[in-house]
Amino acid sequence: MPVSLHHIVIDAHDLPGLARFWAEVLGWRILSEREREVVIGVDEAAPVGICFMPGPDRKVGKNRLHLDLTSAAEDREAEIERILGLGARRADVGQSGDESWTVLADPEGNEFCVVRPKTTLVQ
Repeated sequence: MPVSLHHIVIDAHDLPGLARFWAEVLGWRILSEREREVVIGVDEAAPVGICFMPGPDRKVGKNRLHLDLTSAAEDREAEIERILGLGARRADVGQSGDESWTVLADPEGNEFCVVRPKTTLVQ
């Protein structure tokens, strides 16, 4: 059997705080909360979750890996505003302004994008 993705792990300084932010953004819930590990996901049987673990260093520079989020096309701007209201901020990683995505950063500075739905990618 081939390997499969289990968790996406994000280093954090405020594990519970960052986990709550992402759980709210994604409509997920906290599945496990320990001193050195907080896991969020849809439910315990979900194939992939996000795990927050202590990171000793502050984030410096652009992420080498980031998450792309999407929503229905008609909800995209409202979702961006909702996420900003949860504590995200707009981020500049060198985009031109003509992109079909919006770059945001979570409360600890990790960039992520809100992209157009996949159905709009097919020409």
